[in-house]
Amino acid sequence: MALLLAPECTPFAIAAAVLAGLTAIEMLATVMGFSIMEFLGKPDFHGHDGFSGYLSWLNVGGVPLLILIMLALGFFAMTGFAIQAVADAFWAPLPAAIAAIPASLVTVPMVRASSRTVARIVPHDETYAVDLDALIGRTAEVSLGPLDQGLPGRVRVKDQHGNWHVLRAKAARDQEPLNVGTEVLLVDRTADVFIAIPALADPAAADNQSFREQP
Repeated sequence: MALLLAPECTPFAIAAAVLAGLTAIEMLATVMGFSIMEFLGKPDFHGHDGFSGYLSWLNVGGVPLLILIMLALGFFAMTGFAIQAVADAFWAPLPAAIAAIPASLVTVPMVRASSRTVARIVPHDETYAVDLDALIGRTAEVSLGPLDQGLPGRVRVKDQHGNWHVLRAKAARDQEPLNVGTEVLLVDRTADVFIAIPALADPAAADNQSFREQP
């Protein structure tokens, strides 16, 4: 514990603290119906030469930017603490600036490998490059709720290509709360927030009951 709080480990302690803070903020934001990950999105760049080529190798653009930042912070902190622990066991902790160099060098390939794994596991966990209107009329499942007329919750829906997307959604006006696991029908949207009714409901009947949200 003394080593973790030592000045020689300050950069790694800061990285770990920032990672913990980002994780807590993202969890809180998700509960409140929005996401830092969605706000940052994926970096958009073109080309595979020079600096763009290096970013492509690092898989920047392949996963949300927040995931890349969190992976980098986590691996940097973990590697730095490990380096200092080994150095302390055999002699004495290295100066922070010296230890940060090998920690950074090890972090880069680890971020690349892990981000590619993440991209395979959740390649379409957000709504990238999809026409939102094309998702209206599709059946979804409530993944974060219950959905009501307050703060948006989340639903999971599969597009016409078989890719899954996570969307912000609310229950239709005068609709009872829709619990997690409920199958719903996406009938409308206001900006990026979708309006949902129970999947067994008749959309025509729901329209007659004025479920559409006002701007």
